[in-house]
Amino acid sequence: MREGHKGTGLGAMTPDGCAVEVYSRLPVMGEPDVIAGVAPAGAHILELGSGVGRMTHPLLERGFTVTAVDECAEMLERVRGARTVCSPIEELDLGERFDVVLLASFLVHTGDIEERRALLRTCLRHVGDDGFVLIQREGEDYHTNVPRERVDPSGFTVRIVSAEPVGDGVNSVRAEYVFPDATWTQTFQARPLTREQFEEALGEVGLRVDRYLTEDRIWVKAVPVG
Repeated sequence: MREGHKGTGLGAMTPDGCAVEVYSRLPVMGEPDVIAGVAPAGAHILELGSGVGRMTHPLLERGFTVTAVDECAEMLERVRGARTVCSPIEELDLGERFDVVLLASFLVHTGDIEERRALLRTCLRHVGDDGFVLIQREGEDYHTNVPRERVDPSGFTVRIVSAEPVGDGVNSVRAEYVFPDATWTQTFQARPLTREQFEEALGEVGLRVDRYLTEDRIWVKAVPVG
């Protein structure tokens, strides 16, 4: 388990405290539609941090070719129909380029600045000359609108219980996933980034914003500088 991260509940946990069973139960939201709205038809997508394939499978159904990368073998065991690679994202070097590199799940907000740079360098290392990187940011009130919860129509609740400062601009965030038969929690460290700070972080590694894809600026299309 990474420092500052923890998970509770039944089953396997990833190094950042994610429960494999929880991510197997969570439904896909609108993410595949955002991706499909900008990715070329039939594009080869490198999905960094794929988990159990919650977005992988809808992307495959839309005709994309997906290489799914995750550091948790138990997560990848549940991915079907895609090439899978078990590796920490920051260490990945496939020697290949892709039409689209996907960095979702707010991974760009890791509390460790060097880890963030390594994640973004992996994106840059694998994006093709005419390709682009899709990044999912946190909402701008993610760390201030707490506590909050979302009740899914299928009968489970996701809560962000707290976001407490732990120093150096990093918050410790606690999430709860409450299902009728079980409850899981995850505690992880995240660094809030303003729009300006986010764009500066991209520039540090040779990326720039091409455009924000959604009104809330959560989804971003980034391209190599120059």
